Amino acid sequence: MALSLVPCPLCFFLFVLLPFFTNAQTYSNISLGLSLTAQNDNSQWVSPSGDFAFGFQQIDNDGYLLAIWFNKVPDRTIVWSANRNNLVQSGSKVQLTTDGQLLLNDQSGTQIWNANSVAAGVSYAAMLDTGNFVLANEDSDILWESFDQPTDTILPTQTMDQGGELVARYSETNFSHGRFKFTLQSDGNLLLYTRRYPLDTSNVAYWSTITSIGSGYRVTFNQSGYVSLIARNGSLLNYVFSVAVSTQNFYQRATIDHDGVFRLYVYPKNVTSSGGKWPMAWTTSSFIPSNICIRIMGETGSGACGFNSYCRLGDDQRPKCHCPPGYTFSDPKDVSKGCRQNFVAQNCDTASQETDLFEFREMFNADWPLIDFESFKSVNEDWCRQACLSDCYCAVAIFRDGNCWKKQIPLANGRSDSSTGGKALIKIRKDNSTSVASSGSKKKDQSTLIITGSVFLGISIFLNGLLLVANLMFSHRSSQQKSKTVHPHSHQGNLAMNPRSFTYNELEVATRVFKEELGSGAFGTVYKGVLGSENTEFVAVKKLGKVVTVTEGEKEFESELSSIGRTNHKNLVKLLGFCNEKQNRLLVYEYMSNGCLANFLFGDSRLEWFRRTQIAFGVARGLSYLHEECSTQIIHCDVKPQNILLDETLTARISDFGLAKLLKTDQSRTFTAIRGTKGYVAPEWFKSMPITAKVDVYSFGILLLELICCRRNFEMDLKEENVMILADWAYDCYKEGKVHLLVEDDEEAMSDMKRVEKFVMVAIWCIQEDPSLRPAMKKVVLMLEGAVHVPIPPDPASFISIS
Repeated sequence: MALSLVPCPLCFFLFVLLPFFTNAQTYSNISLGLSLTAQNDNSQWVSPSGDFAFGFQQIDNDGYLLAIWFNKVPDRTIVWSANRNNLVQSGSKVQLTTDGQLLLNDQSGTQIWNANSVAAGVSYAAMLDTGNFVLANEDSDILWESFDQPTDTILPTQTMDQGGELVARYSETNFSHGRFKFTLQSDGNLLLYTRRYPLDTSNVAYWSTITSIGSGYRVTFNQSGYVSLIARNGSLLNYVFSVAVSTQNFYQRATIDHDGVFRLYVYPKNVTSSGGKWPMAWTTSSFIPSNICIRIMGETGSGACGFNSYCRLGDDQRPKCHCPPGYTFSDPKDVSKGCRQNFVAQNCDTASQETDLFEFREMFNADWPLIDFESFKSVNEDWCRQACLSDCYCAVAIFRDGNCWKKQIPLANGRSDSSTGGKALIKIRKDNSTSVASSGSKKKDQSTLIITGSVFLGISIFLNGLLLVANLMFSHRSSQQKSKTVHPHSHQGNLAMNPRSFTYNELEVATRVFKEELGSGAFGTVYKGVLGSENTEFVAVKKLGKVVTVTEGEKEFESELSSIGRTNHKNLVKLLGFCNEKQNRLLVYEYMSNGCLANFLFGDSRLEWFRRTQIAFGVARGLSYLHEECSTQIIHCDVKPQNILLDETLTARISDFGLAKLLKTDQSRTFTAIRGTKGYVAPEWFKSMPITAKVDVYSFGILLLELICCRRNFEMDLKEENVMILADWAYDCYKEGKVHLLVEDDEEAMSDMKRVEKFVMVAIWCIQEDPSLRPAMKKVVLMLEGAVHVPIPPDPASFISIS
């Protein structure tokens, strides 16, 4: 999360001092001897303004919670509780005794909780307008306060010193201690931890402030909405949250939620004060970490979700827990308990006999890290599958970049995110299959099975013999016919993905004689079509333009087929089929319902920052696959927003491989005529230099800048000349420390400036004039993900090397 300093040092010290002036306000005293009873009469002790109340709240039908809540918010949001781990029943009572003790007794009179006020002389209690419930003496000195014993929330004017912590509730409706906590340790470090639930001890840290060890002294929440970590001398170390919102117009709270995310919430006190910008509901203005699903990494614990499940961010940026294929939630009402297999696991005694009874379900960009019991390098996917299939302990295999990891139950730290990469192979039992008979079966049953099996085996051998003879006769006749009709340039036998061969008439019918045009480019026009017996499968049919000679047309067509037909990646558009009849050459692709990226970047509707980052990851991964993971390296040569399509989930898919230049495995460079689109073309195209995969890296760098800024690389209509060329302006902003100018109209991006700056740095490396300075796409992916450090980029025209 981006951290910034307060521009006004004096203002900061005023903010720090604000929490210590809470004694100066007015409040209504609660006299000694008064009490409240847990019942449905809404009895409570209210602050002078009515903003907060202290009393009992009923939690479903489970019992009552002695709590403090926002009294003017419709759902009466709870911010503190005394008995979160031990609800009481109707008839229980909280009393300020005549000797100054604040006690909670259940309906039988047994003490459940007390305020532990050790100082003598309590004269009264009060519910303050800050949300702090206090016990004070006759001089109004506070002897005990709820602010010193926070549960999962801190409020404006509240502080938390070393050793203090907030513990998340277990679920939305269960206020007992949960699985996460936010703590300022006694050594001065501020962290978010998973807990060794149900124990209170810490497990794995998944977020921390960036300070020198031991320097943190106090967390403060001031009235301007800043949550800060300060040193003992009062100096600011850094911000946890730095979104300025006035407490005069908004209620605010910072809560560690049951999902482990620490969020800053605001709620308008009235529609007028919010200016119509904020809904009359709690709204998240900031949160950490940005993606908890991928932040929790530990050798113990289940991760963000339960064992055997995986975590994925939803559209609302909140983590959601899911079960992998073949698994169901152990308790659908409590997904944090994880998932269980809904099939009979592989029997280790008979594993070799059961391999045919199991299969794999694929999950892209999914992983359960740090729990592998075996790993292998320089293997292919088929080898990885077989290794897991023959191992009864292997529940999941992860295949990524030629590496194979075998995982066993229980699966932990599960996540699904575009930054993960690779493929998870989930081993499940095939439908309608059962486990091999146990060794304890009766001999009579075994004999019956043997006899029955023998009879069927004899019949099967006889029938198979007849079928084999008939098949040989049919194949011989069929091969004679095919040898007379097969086109000399047919690719049907060479395509790894086996695209279907269509007739021209079939595609005329599918496109209604090429009626609905989706787009056009240098090598043809794309039309919308529909296939399937019920006309439900939409496709995109690319009709290659007329060429001067048949040879040239064949060459272009074969380039398309050999490029796309051998690829298989979630960030590439898939080739479904082709037509090759005389002068008619067409390609059939899967249909992308959301069109091209250019419509979202340069149109009226702008994609949110999070979506743009995911698209950047996707394009980078797709290009890395083309450059380094295909058996024959593929250079796209025309990477631009118009060639990035978006599917129904807005996942980026690289399209139009018609310009691709294929290199054999022993080649690294090629000389060719200029290809590509103005503005995205690498400088070496104009210098008679050898063309490498680095031309795609350059184009990606320009595309990445466009994704960051939501504008074209060149815009002549802009008034200021220095911002017309995006690449030059971006470097100037970076060099001058003003990267925020690139996204100043984008609130979401402005709140994620650390990532914005990293993306800009990566883009500058990609657009270096010297191709040798540009990183390979594989390294670009790692830099974007944060797996490797991004060094300071030079001026794109300089000659400093990047390793």
